[in-house]
Amino acid sequence: MTCASCAARVERQLNKLDGVTASVNLATETAAVSYPATVDLDALIAGVKHAGYTAILLPRDPQPLSPSNT
Repeated sequence: MTCASCAARVERQLNKLDGVTASVNLATETAAVSYPATVDLDALIAGVKHAGYTAILLPRDPQPLSPSNT
């Protein structure tokens, strides 16, 4: 994505899905997406692709780093 219009296009496409709330961050080229269990993850990726971009799923809850045992 190169501009705010691009980010808005992806955001609008995702928000068209029933129950989906998406917020796209242009600077990090990521989207925070809230969706009900009835929405298929493939549909989210397809929405991004429909807007002209690619998408990968990041872990929902990244595991925190454990302290060193030294």
